[in-house]
Amino acid sequence: MDMEIKLLIAGIIFLIAGLIMRSLKMKKPELAQSRVFKTIYEWVETIWSAVLLAAFIMYFFIQAFKIPSGSMINTLLIGDHLFVNKFAYGFQVPFSGGKRALPIFSVKRGNIVIFKCPPEALSPEEKQAGVKKDFIKRAIGIPGDTIEIIDKKVFVNGQEQIEPYTNFEIDYIQPRKAMFIRAENYQASWEQGRFTQQPVRDNFGPVVVPQGCYFVMGDNRDKSFDSRFWGPLNDKYLKGKALFIYWPLTRIRLIK
Repeated sequence: MDMEIKLLIAGIIFLIAGLIMRSLKMKKPELAQSRVFKTIYEWVETIWSAVLLAAFIMYFFIQAFKIPSGSMINTLLIGDHLFVNKFAYGFQVPFSGGKRALPIFSVKRGNIVIFKCPPEALSPEEKQAGVKKDFIKRAIGIPGDTIEIIDKKVFVNGQEQIEPYTNFEIDYIQPRKAMFIRAENYQASWEQGRFTQQPVRDNFGPVVVPQGCYFVMGDNRDKSFDSRFWGPLNDKYLKGKALFIYWPLTRIRLIK
C-alpha cells in the first residue's frame, strides 16, 4: 500500500476519533473536565494535525519509494528506501492528459527518475489483472536525442557516453540480429513498444527520442527492462526525481 494511502487512512481514523471525543465533550461536560480526557483529546488533535500535514506533503511534494529490483545496481540496491521529489518537474494538472504546471527543473541526461510503468512494459497477464507499479531508471536521452548502443556502449548524438555508474553482470555481448525488422520501420516499431522480446540489450538503434518523451535505462545494464525494450518514456508517466536514500542507515546518501 502506498505511503500516501496509509497516511490518509490514519488521518481518517484520528479524525473520527477526534469527532467522537468532541461529541463526548459536548454531551458530557463533566467528563470533558477530567485531566485524562483533556490529555487524550489534545493528543488526538495533535496527531491528526501531524498526519494531515504529512499526508499533504507526501501527496504533493515527497514520495517514499522502495527499490524492488536489481535494475539500478550498484547505484541503488534492492531494499533501499528513498525519497522522491514530486514537484521537481512540475505538478500534473488533474484531468489534463498529463500536462504539467510550475516546473522547477527539466529532465536532464543523468537524472534518476521515478515513473508510472508504461502499458508497453506490462505483460498481458499484468494488464489483465490491472497491475499498477512504478519504475526507477536513469534518463539517458531527452527529446530530439539520437540514441544508439554498440556492443554495450551508449552513444548519444554520435558521442560515446562516459558512464561510471554502470554495472555489467554478463560478459557476453548479445549480437544484433540481422534484419529482425526492416530499417525503415525500426523507429516506429520501437515507439510502439514492440521490442520487448527482441535481442536489443547490447546493440540497439539508432532511434530518435520523440518530443515529450525520454530514453531511460537501468544502471545495471544487463538486468534492466527499460526503454531499449518497451520504447520511449512519455512525460505524462513521470512522477519525480530521486532525492536521497534514507534507509538503511548505512546507505544514507544523496542520489546522483
